[in-house]
This record gives sequence, structure tokens and C-alpha cells, in this order.
Amino acid sequence: MGLDIGTKRIGIALSDYLLVTANGFGCIERSFEAPEKIQRIAEENNVKKIVAGLPLNMDGTHGAQAADCMNFASQIEGFEVIYEDERLTSQTAEENLRQRKIDFRKDKSRVDIESACIILEQYLSRADNPAKK
Repeated sequence: MGLDIGTKRIGIALSDYLLVTANGFGCIERSFEAPEKIQRIAEENNVKKIVAGLPLNMDGTHGAQAADCMNFASQIEGFEVIYEDERLTSQTAEENLRQRKIDFRKDKSRVDIESACIILEQYLSRADNPAKK
């Protein structure tokens, strides 16, 4: 499962059973109940690991947004959480949606879901990905 954890919404993506592709699952509002909702979605979809996008600063350091993301992800119980660098994923997500002629201006959750897919795909495509071994 891939997560794009924002201050308002959380985009969710799930991989196929072969751990090759990422597919958009949906978006939930970031709320007090959100960690439990994520846990429930993960359980219902036989998720083993959760890949959370980590919004690092452009120089690779951790800032306030990264700390907020890690604080939120620490509330998800029962799953290993792996952090994946998500620098520039929102811009890439917007470009991907533009190329597919999907208007996201009125529905920003589309960008969050696409970003979650990118985060999960980055993790799945790495040669050192332990999920592939």
C-alpha cells in the first residue's frame, strides 16, 4: 500500500499481487480516525507493508512536513511502515493527469491518489526492494 499523506487528504494506492504495478485506490480525509481507516483498508486488501511518502526538503533534509508525516504514520498499527522520498511527486502526478487529459483542478484528490501511485511505484521498482525477494 502506498500513501501520500497530506495535511487535508491522504491518497491511497495498492499494488497488484505480483508487486509490480500500483493502482489508485482512493482518498480519505486526514482526521483523527484516518489511521484506523488505513489499517482497515490494509487488512481488507491483505497488505503486508505500507509505503508512506516522505516529503523531504529539496536538499534531502527532514523538515516540518516530514516530521508531520512520520508522526501520522506512527499511528498506523500492525503494519511495517517504509518511508519513500516523495520530492516532486505532486508535480509529476499533475503532469501525468494532464497527459491523460484528466481535469484535477476541481478535485485535488486525483492528484493525491496519483501521487500515492508514484510513491508506491518508486518503491516497487527499486532493485533492492525486499518485497521482490
